[in-house]
Amino acid sequence: MSTTRPTAKAAAAPQSASPDADWVARARDEIDRAVQRSIKGVNYLGAGAATVGTTPKDVIHKQGTLSLYHYRPQADEIYRVPLLLVMATTNKAYIFDLAPGQSLVEHLLKCGYDVYVMDWSPPRPEEAGLRLEDYTQRFIPDCVRRVQEDSGVDDVSIVGYCMGGVLSLIYAALHADGPMRNLVCFTTPVDFSKMALFQAWSDRRHFDADRMVGADGIVSAQLITGGFDALRPTGRVTGTLRLWDNLWNDEYVRQYRMMDRWGTETLPLAGTYFKQTVQLLMWDNALFQGTLKVGGQRVDLGRIRVPLLSVVAEHDHIVPYDCAHPLMDKVASTDKEEVMLKGGHVSLVAGPNAVKRMWPKLDQWLGERSV
Repeated sequence: MSTTRPTAKAAAAPQSASPDADWVARARDEIDRAVQRSIKGVNYLGAGAATVGTTPKDVIHKQGTLSLYHYRPQADEIYRVPLLLVMATTNKAYIFDLAPGQSLVEHLLKCGYDVYVMDWSPPRPEEAGLRLEDYTQRFIPDCVRRVQEDSGVDDVSIVGYCMGGVLSLIYAALHADGPMRNLVCFTTPVDFSKMALFQAWSDRRHFDADRMVGADGIVSAQLITGGFDALRPTGRVTGTLRLWDNLWNDEYVRQYRMMDRWGTETLPLAGTYFKQTVQLLMWDNALFQGTLKVGGQRVDLGRIRVPLLSVVAEHDHIVPYDCAHPLMDKVASTDKEEVMLKGGHVSLVAGPNAVKRMWPKLDQWLGERSV
């Protein structure tokens, strides 16, 4: 007799798990961004140079490489003491005036300051012999005099950025009797021996400053840019990768285009001035040592007695804190303040960090000393 064996039930078909909702959302977001990056990347490559420096201004003086701007007021009440901003000779001054809402100049105007800016253009071959003496005993004094005439006020506050700060310090030390009311220095080197990266780049054992000067007596912008790139060899690659990751972000791209234009428009330098900065400041550290002579006069920072504000950046790879801090011990000012703020050499002055941190501090400090 046969027995009927029970048949096993067919195994149930596996149920497919539903994708995690968060994962799906993230995947869609990345796909959307990738599409936007592709579209915006094409637009970016086809776009012209970023528009910068649109705050209304007038040229009140021009001499060779120098232009002096006066910005039109934007407040009903103006502080009595005008401001003169001094830019480093390697860069255009529109870093102070990138765009509406991203402009230090605009911020100062709306706060009620009377703003003047010294800007530079590429030196002509006949200006190849420009020296520290020309910048600190001719250009700056001439601009101060023109600011006095234009504003009708004797006192002038000077704000210097990086090497513009160095030129302002030399001017202040050689003109201790005025007419300077206040002095502000952004990321300004004093002890050049602490600029480790630049010291390595310009080591006198292998750096021939004379060979850096072209046949026309000018140091090319490409050489200057190459020197800065050597300080951070991966900087441009990293910046490009960050741009790609953020191409979908219109505000990030706008900021990048403005900063990139400023960086690529680095200026050439007069050969004589370049060699002086290398030999006297980098090699001899003469400003810090008190041995620097300009126009036959010794530059003694101890002669500076005006109110002083020194602003340094926490993450500055060009002018580290140890390089800028000695200024506080060198000057004889009784009213002096040093403030360290988050940011780098450029973001301290321009960009979202500057808007929130440095600009309000500058206004607060100057406002009490500009009446």
